[in-house]
Amino acid sequence: MIDLQDKNTCPAIEQIGEYIRNPVFMELCLEIKNTYKCNEKIEYSSCSWEKGWNIKFKKSGKTLCTIYPRECYFTVMIVVGAKEKASVEAILPECTVELQNIYEHTPEGNGQRWLMIDLDSKERLYHDLLRLIEIRRNVK
Repeated sequence: MIDLQDKNTCPAIEQIGEYIRNPVFMELCLEIKNTYKCNEKIEYSSCSWEKGWNIKFKKSGKTLCTIYPRECYFTVMIVVGAKEKASVEAILPECTVELQNIYEHTPEGNGQRWLMIDLDSKERLYHDLLRLIEIRRNVK
């Protein structure tokens, strides 16, 4: 078992997948990699709010999302900035009530909302998340 707090040992994506023990994690990673032709970057965060290893997907210097491993599920952070706001708010009525609530209850600071989305299945929230990543990727 890996220790996500041990900053001296960078885990491989497969080890993180074994830690999470949820196949949806590897499916999402593969989908992001294949769709956007990018690779994951495993980074250690010393932030007191979320200390430990996380996985970032970047394309053209822009972070599409950051994944925080948990046991049996994972949390995906997507930043909705000023450039994405109108596009995200346009699709929100079509999204799950869960995502709508996350968006509404995430405070805006410096023109951004840092949405923290817990995933444990490939239900509708998974597809909403992919739509947010698509917006993030396409907005210049």
